[in-house]
Amino acid sequence: MTDLTIIAGARPNFMKIASIIHTIHNSAGPSLTYKLVHTGQHYDKALSETFFNDLRLPEPDINLNVGSSSHAEQSAQIMVKFEEYLSANPSKYVVVVGDVNSTLACSIVAKKLNIKVVHVEGGLRSGDHSMPEEINRLVTDSITDIFFTTTQIASENLITEGHSKDKIYLVGNTMIDTLINNEPRFTAPSIFEGLELQLGKYLVMTLHRPSNVDDKSQLLDILKRIGNANPGNQIIFPVHPRTAEKLDGTTIDHIHFVSPMRYLEFMYLIKNSFAVITDSGGIQEETTFFNIPCITLRTNTERPETIHVGSNELVGSDPGRLDMLLNKLFNGNWKDGGIPVLWDGKTGERIVGHLLVK
Repeated sequence: MTDLTIIAGARPNFMKIASIIHTIHNSAGPSLTYKLVHTGQHYDKALSETFFNDLRLPEPDINLNVGSSSHAEQSAQIMVKFEEYLSANPSKYVVVVGDVNSTLACSIVAKKLNIKVVHVEGGLRSGDHSMPEEINRLVTDSITDIFFTTTQIASENLITEGHSKDKIYLVGNTMIDTLINNEPRFTAPSIFEGLELQLGKYLVMTLHRPSNVDDKSQLLDILKRIGNANPGNQIIFPVHPRTAEKLDGTTIDHIHFVSPMRYLEFMYLIKNSFAVITDSGGIQEETTFFNIPCITLRTNTERPETIHVGSNELVGSDPGRLDMLLNKLFNGNWKDGGIPVLWDGKTGERIVGHLLVK
């Protein structure tokens, strides 16, 4: 029987599992055996396969190749295929990360096969039940056996919900491990020279959440506000496939629409930017670590430490607040952030250490 079956389904998952797998491989003493399951939830090569190469991850033991579909269809396909795999390849623990459909689906399958669930990044809460990710978090955590949390806030969320303290381990953030471990390998994308970008003199933007991109008129309003507020800095916008459908043929002053990038290229852009505008959860953490000003186009966040401690600010639902934050940014009045406790590059080691004694 394998010790761990580790699940990766979408882009953020790869960054979250990398340090766990590297710690297992680099262990000089007792180690864990594992299988790596890629559900294929992200099927675009630029969003999926290249991350295995960039993060020096081994080829998965199986790719379930579920592709894209509705939440129900995708989750159901993952459950059917993963049940078949896990039944033939039993494991002591199934390790899920984050809050994507793969996280939820594989947790349910594991519990019904009487296999313990380990949730890396457990306890994150936005309080917004209209977010599919929030439902995935709540359901996954309701059946999780071991929680590894990124902050004390996440641990306290779990305790408030009635989970036993002896199941909860504050270990830090594996995404920050990946950031630190790969920082020397960050590389400028080809657009850096092509657009004559200068270090610290451009912005990066990402948008993919339905609340921002599904309504084309609202999406264009956001982009125009950002473009009009920009005093000469170029804005680099790697366009998620979901967003690209709405922007076919659209041009906005100062904004460059570019294709999705490899992890090492995208993180080079983030690290060397003047500021970031996003609706991503993970990018809020990465900008906090680098102390890069971050404007988050959401009404809530499951990562409040990036606001209380870090360099992040929420826009909320008032478009006028976006204008205010942009004005604050370009006038040089942004706050100076810090780094949350245990975001030190050693989270993978702590996770593996705890699992070795279980």
